[in-house]
Amino acid sequence: MLDHLIRAATVVDGTGAPARVADVGIRDGRIAVIAAPGAVSEEARTSEDAQGLVLAPGFVDPHTHYDAQLFWDPYATPSLNHGVTTVAGGNCGFTLAPLHPGRPEDADYTRRMMSKVEGMSLVSLEEGAPWTWSSFGEYLDALEGRIAVNAGFMVGHCALRRYVMGADAVGGQPTPAQLEEMLRLFHDAMDAGAWGLSTTQSSTHSDGDGQPVASRHARPDELLALSRAVAEHEGTQLEAIVAGCLDQFGDDEIDLLVEMSVAAGRPLNWNVLTIDAAVPERVPRQLVPSERARQAGGRVVALTMPILTPMNMSLGTFCALNLIPGWGDILALPVPERIAKLRDPAVRAEMLRRADSKKAGVFRRLARFDRYVIGDTYSTGNEGLTGRVVADIAAERGQDPFTCLVEICAADRLRTVLWPMPTDNDPDSWALRARTWQHEDVLLGGSDAGAHLDRMCGAPYTTRFLGDCLRGRKLVGLEQAVKMLTDDPAQLFGLRERGRITEGHHADLVLFDPARIDAGKATLVHDLPGDSPRLDSKAIGVNAVWVNGVEVIREDVVTGAVPGTILRSGRDTRTVSTK
Repeated sequence: MLDHLIRAATVVDGTGAPARVADVGIRDGRIAVIAAPGAVSEEARTSEDAQGLVLAPGFVDPHTHYDAQLFWDPYATPSLNHGVTTVAGGNCGFTLAPLHPGRPEDADYTRRMMSKVEGMSLVSLEEGAPWTWSSFGEYLDALEGRIAVNAGFMVGHCALRRYVMGADAVGGQPTPAQLEEMLRLFHDAMDAGAWGLSTTQSSTHSDGDGQPVASRHARPDELLALSRAVAEHEGTQLEAIVAGCLDQFGDDEIDLLVEMSVAAGRPLNWNVLTIDAAVPERVPRQLVPSERARQAGGRVVALTMPILTPMNMSLGTFCALNLIPGWGDILALPVPERIAKLRDPAVRAEMLRRADSKKAGVFRRLARFDRYVIGDTYSTGNEGLTGRVVADIAAERGQDPFTCLVEICAADRLRTVLWPMPTDNDPDSWALRARTWQHEDVLLGGSDAGAHLDRMCGAPYTTRFLGDCLRGRKLVGLEQAVKMLTDDPAQLFGLRERGRITEGHHADLVLFDPARIDAGKATLVHDLPGDSPRLDSKAIGVNAVWVNGVEVIREDVVTGAVPGTILRSGRDTRTVSTK
């Protein structure tokens, strides 16, 4: 007997093949039968009519930071609501394990680092996760059997360094014995099911003390030793972030990414490829590592988002503005001193000069203060400004846009919420995106779901992209769009029997209305441990989501079931060799 029968659905199977109407039966967590409508004779415990609805494989998000959130939110919301059934975590060099059992202070360091570098609520990290593990395998075991999504995790380079080197991980170099210990620890993690190595050398990544995170101090020989260790384990990967990911790679960075992939004999992915027609030289430069890697016997894959993810800003709390060269020191001052500095014309002029410099890279776009929209305000003097564009307010007041914005924020003691309008929402940029998506080493992803919780909400990229493909710009057909969200990432990670609607595959499925599929506006909610805030987005037109054959979402509401599994390398992933 079938557990569930979905009748007369428009099946888009993830391979890119034309959609077809079929009945799909689920049994014991697998897709048991796919047949012409009405041709299934086997009885089913439950069934539903899906006429006019699209049935697709569950979406695979290749870049998330759900490492902590899954402990207090096993549903990985809002990703699950938007059809994501498999998430890849442990990215950017940051994981919650391993933790040295003899140094309880390492857990506190890790929490403060994650709060700073990934924008997670410190209170939520302290109260929402048990912090009972030491080894990476124990961390995976702590999640097993209690999550609604499938989740796989890389090992964070920062955690490996901290475990072996302690406080010397920041600023120090490992001795030969320490490097051997780091490799032993890494092998143990991959034996337990870790997907491979994630690391960062990005200049934007600092710990809770304001120091460059541990992996930023690693030299190429250390990174290559860890990469070679990856080659010894089935179903493993590399993920790396360098400073040039934000704008354009340097020659040394290209060499490093290529050498790491070749040493591992595995794909290396990085994020995020920002596509903007105003900077036409960026995309060709960012794809040089991919071309070089293929020539050398490796593979380097760029992740890029198919939507523009809105991010809110503030002069009062840490956000992307802090990452503009020279801005961090000013925006870290106590609020009264910060306001005084910001009101100084000479200081503002220097801030604008730095924001428009080449060194600012992709953050240059944040300096278009005339294009900011005022969000929530908190003072009587700012009443009526919510929703208005700074350029219009500045013209009324006879001020330049940055001065105007500073005065608005100062009136709110810097609590004002700011929404920068994207500068790359033009037809030429969208046409460039559509061309870039066709490259063999470009993959959709980079949501950062689970991180930067009160600043951005990238999780709904799946439904927003599909809505745009079906009813908006229509840059990609439905079948290809689904493939880009399902089979393509599944193939990159070597996921076994996932990413397609095929008899015998795991029944990770999403059923949606093609006339309505979309994502709602991001809104601030207070539902994290400690009543901490995050941005959430409702899924529109998603009828149901199944993970391993069990219904986990019905009409944007979680069912309470937790059928997800920890996807372990080797068992649940096959090797995707670059040789």
